[in-house]
Amino acid sequence: MATYTHGQHESVLRSHRWRTAQNSAAYLLGHLRPAARLLDVGCGPGTITADLAELVAPGRVTAVDAAAGVVESAAQVAAERGLDNIEFGTADVHALEFADDTFDVVHAHQVLQHVADPVQALREMRRVCKPGGIVAARDGDYHGFVWYPQLPALDEWMDLYQRCARANGGEPDAGRRLLAWARAAGFTDITPSTSTWCHADDADRAHWGGMWADRILDSAIADQARRDGLATEDDLRRISAAWRTWAADPDGWLSVLHGEIICRA
Repeated sequence: MATYTHGQHESVLRSHRWRTAQNSAAYLLGHLRPAARLLDVGCGPGTITADLAELVAPGRVTAVDAAAGVVESAAQVAAERGLDNIEFGTADVHALEFADDTFDVVHAHQVLQHVADPVQALREMRRVCKPGGIVAARDGDYHGFVWYPQLPALDEWMDLYQRCARANGGEPDAGRRLLAWARAAGFTDITPSTSTWCHADDADRAHWGGMWADRILDSAIADQARRDGLATEDDLRRISAAWRTWAADPDGWLSVLHGEIICRA
């Protein structure tokens, strides 16, 4: 596995808990059917997982992540929502411990940008998917992010994130590569698409800007930047302040680009 750039700091999980099937997997929802068996790879704190489990009930969902601690959080989310059709575990997407042709749907959100070999990950997702089933993936494309106002420190943030993610073995511009990776993994029936998160009202700006203002100072990416000499403490504080300035601006606007693929196994 590549090193997970974001880590599991509270500011990271705060962002992940905001995600729902509707705002993060809308491209997949029309393909889901009751009683389907679904594998959610890289489930994180489980908010998308729980939504998917409700949509495929009485079908069962298997949710896995590389981090045991975050799997425990996901199980708690499921328990709070009264869901009993999810089982949780840890897994390496490069070598899934499931038999061939097990799942009707295999889903991964914001996973392939962080793994060492996304093509091998897709091969494994294909292997455990039943013939005629669906492998679905959605990943961000950082160089496709667009924001206003054009604060210079946010350009510094982009450059720093790109350097940190690539040093960790990830691909921060994964969204534009999903089609190529799926073809390299052997898929021939692929439907590519894009979608965005738009953060432009007061609440969304406060969420996104506040999250990154904290993350750039306190999460794993901040530790990496300091340790490896990629940024000084003053640099990180300037970037953090810029995110708060952006969040407080009533004209502030941010579009977060994602690539998506629906692949028939």
